[in-house]
Amino acid sequence: MAEATPRMGLFERYLTLWVALCIVVGTGLGHFMPGAFAALGGMEVANVNLPVAALIWLMIIPMLLKVDFGAMREVGRHWRGIGVTLFVNWAVKPFSMALLGWFFLRHVFADWLPADQIDSYMAGLILLAAAPCTAMVFVWSNLCRGDANFTLSQVALNDAIMVVAFAPLVALLLGLSSITVPWDTLALSVGLYILVPVAVAVFLRRWLLAHGGEARLERVLARLGPVSLVALLATLVLLFGFQGRQIVEQPLIIAILAVPILIQVYFNSGLAYLLNRRLGVAHCVAGPSALIGASNFFELAVATAVALFGVHSGAALATVVGVLIEVPVMLSVVKIVNNTRPWYEREVRAQ
Repeated sequence: MAEATPRMGLFERYLTLWVALCIVVGTGLGHFMPGAFAALGGMEVANVNLPVAALIWLMIIPMLLKVDFGAMREVGRHWRGIGVTLFVNWAVKPFSMALLGWFFLRHVFADWLPADQIDSYMAGLILLAAAPCTAMVFVWSNLCRGDANFTLSQVALNDAIMVVAFAPLVALLLGLSSITVPWDTLALSVGLYILVPVAVAVFLRRWLLAHGGEARLERVLARLGPVSLVALLATLVLLFGFQGRQIVEQPLIIAILAVPILIQVYFNSGLAYLLNRRLGVAHCVAGPSALIGASNFFELAVATAVALFGVHSGAALATVVGVLIEVPVMLSVVKIVNNTRPWYEREVRAQ
């Protein structure tokens, strides 16, 4: 029997429109009210913006409430999906971004870019690709009805690998003898976006199940759904508001830097999706696998770019472009994953 498709609410049905409006509103507010957004942007600890962190909490805690932590031991049965994601994240994505950056920045668009910044732009792109996403993946996974247990396990595994692999990988691709990793940013981000939300979700889930059972948990999740999407849209307004002036003043450079990032996202998500399909992995695992394989840990990338090259460098600008396009582009990937589900499952059933 085919799985029933959940009825979409107002936000889900017109999400593309809301995203477009938030981009316009955020850019406009950031351009005309730079002082207010500078104050919000300055509310940081270890390069992690606290207003954005609070909004991400509102997004991901409802997602984590869906995780049956008692079933986490069974996630090993998804070893093929985990293997595909690790392969794309660590063996493909950083190198494909280096190749795309070389092609577009050094050749196709070289005449439109300041020559003394091309190396710095390249560094920013590589820093983006070398850090798999931590927090927003829970949102993308939820929107494509992904397996929550798989998503949490995959993110935790990527974080563990990132601690030992991020600096050597970036050093290799940038040709630098040493990389200054902002460990405080990495540790704070993992704590804020993984450890604390998981602890809160475990406590709330147990309390709800003990005081009303599954029925109460489902009612609470239904009420929190719109809260998550409103927080997502508010995050978009903030991210574009923080860079409103740069978007208006440097539209050509931002558009050029967006080209390799866009291609990289679609290439890596498509590669992970097709590999999972070829291996017969369930769609509820293939969806988040593709999304984790394509998205970026932009907080770490921005912090590393600032630490290595300075806040006004081309590297910092390139990582900021990654921040700007993360939400709308990943939402488009979610749409593709959802729309191709029947096609995907036909191949899996035929195996």
